[in-house]
Amino acid sequence: MPVTPPSTSGDRDLASEALERVVGRFAQMLQSIARRYGVPESDVGDVVQEVRVRLWRAHPASETIGQLGVSYVYRTAISAAIAVVGRHRSAEALSDTPAPVLDQPDGALARSEVAHAVALAVGRLPERRRVAVRMHLAGYSRDEISDACGWSEAKTRNLLYRGLADLRADLAGRGISQEELA
Repeated sequence: MPVTPPSTSGDRDLASEALERVVGRFAQMLQSIARRYGVPESDVGDVVQEVRVRLWRAHPASETIGQLGVSYVYRTAISAAIAVVGRHRSAEALSDTPAPVLDQPDGALARSEVAHAVALAVGRLPERRRVAVRMHLAGYSRDEISDACGWSEAKTRNLLYRGLADLRADLAGRGISQEELA
């Protein structure tokens, strides 16, 4: 079993303790944000855990974790809540859509092929446009996207409109018409 140097282990312990103090200090706010964004009560803890992970990744040193302000944690919580809700919406959408099988009517198979083409096309978008378009397709408003990503309304609108235009152009180039998308 490898032995960790004492300073590394001690630093990790200090960072972990600082992280738990921050999460504990803002626990009620994190839970409130989760509920406000429609996270089911059974999954409110998932939002708190997601915030914990995001803070840990962004600030691995105990000194920086201990100095995090309420606005930073608040924005992180909104982003985490939206991510959890998005995962639920995606899971619901997938469970509502039957998998294509050979004995399905042609229309159902065509819809699943178009959905697959859309998913691939979205994945080809530049990162920021991809984020904006994915959130839009998941049902988030521009204001919610702007809040979650920390972008201005103008930047969000620009990324979303350009991303949707790129998406339409990509799909048209692959022979998928607007009518097939409806």
